[in-house]
Parts: sequence; structure tokens; C-alpha cells
Amino acid sequence: MAGRVYLIGAGPGAADLITVRGMRLLQQADAVLYDALVQPEMLEYCPQAVLIPVGKRCAKASTAQRFINKMLVDAARKYGRVVRLKGGDPMLFGRAQEELAALDEAGIGYEVVPGVTAALAASAGTGISLTSRGLARNVLFATARVGEGESGSDWVKPVLAADTAVLYMGVKQAAEIAAALLAGGMRPDTPLLVVENASLPGVREWPLTLAELPQAAGWNLAGPAILLLGEVYRARLALDERIRQTG
Repeated sequence: MAGRVYLIGAGPGAADLITVRGMRLLQQADAVLYDALVQPEMLEYCPQAVLIPVGKRCAKASTAQRFINKMLVDAARKYGRVVRLKGGDPMLFGRAQEELAALDEAGIGYEVVPGVTAALAASAGTGISLTSRGLARNVLFATARVGEGESGSDWVKPVLAADTAVLYMGVKQAAEIAAALLAGGMRPDTPLLVVENASLPGVREWPLTLAELPQAAGWNLAGPAILLLGEVYRARLALDERIRQTG
């Protein structure tokens, strides 16, 4: 009989931001298939398990999704309790649907355990709420990235309409993102933050305007980064400018 698979959100990076349920399931796992963004400290929760790396990183050598699907099914047929450990939240830009479809097709039972997504960790770290009474009443999570063989989507209009927008996997496309939003009518002085390694000791933040965003495309960032746009970041941008002028 096949085992059971648990798709667990590892959270944004810090090992202690995984949910209690996620940690307990890791401690009980027979095998763990984990993403490249999962920190080594988190794998210390499951010393008893067989560890199987199935890393996926943008613009880097990684495991093809169809092969990950097969590995997950094969692991479930070999082990009783299998954890698929995914960075952030499994159901947000994590290709969870493809893996769940493969499990459904194979007749394998599963459970999804949510995790803290990077946007929430970045917001907590910066001390700037994604929403603010009278200023930002809605938040949009989006990505401009299109995988090989995938059709594009109209992400620009929703971002233009949002009070606060969070763009995942967008730093390398910073110039294209800025050009698209400016062409759509977004103001060049729209404030934003680039946050790298949210929740980790090496976290870094860069306040910018939309007009300045293209420069981020040339940054050689080692960790995952997201873009946060909206008027809620206006005060932070002004503070950074004052510090630079008096610095």
C-alpha cells in the first residue's frame, strides 16, 4: 500500500517560522523531499528521515517539475510517511497543484500544511504593514515571471489597481517590470522596497522609486528577493533619503 504525502510550507527561511504541525510531521517523516530554499537548520527536525533534495531555483540548475512529481509518487510507494517540504506556502507560486495532480492520478492520499509566505515575513521584518487604514485596503500577490513553455498573464492591470502589490521572483526582471508599470500609468515616484532573505539573519532592504527599479536587475543577489510596491512605503523612502542627505 502507498504511504501518505504531506506538502508542508517551510516558511520564508527561518527554521523556527515553520508551523508546529509542520515541525511535528517532519519529526515523524520517513522521507523528506525538500526545496533548494529550505534552510539546513530545518532539516535538523528530521534526522530519522531519508533526505531527498529536489531543488528548484530560477536561472540555476534544478530538478525538472515532472521528475519531482515522479520522485514524489515513487517515494510514497516506498515509504509510509513522506514530506514534501516547500519554501514559503505550498499553495502560492510553489507548483503545488502539479504535484497534487500527480498524487491524485496515482491514487495517493495527501495533506497540505500551510506556511508563512515571504510577503508576510518581509512585512514583519520591515515593520511596515501591507495594509493601512485609509491608505491601503487591499493587497495583491503576483508574479511577472513566465516559465518555459507557459503562456503569459496580464499581471500589470491588477498591480496598477492594487493599493499594495507584492511581486515574487521579480528582481531579475526589474527593468521589464518597471517599464510595463510605467507604460500602464503608474507614477515614476511610486515607492517600493526590495527585500532579500526575509526572516533570515542576512536580510537586506532597499527603498527605491519605480523609476529607480531597473537598477535592481544588475544586482547579484544570493538569496530570494521580492518587490513590495505601494504608498505604505512612502515614509520609509523619505526616511532613507533623509539619512542619505545627512549621512
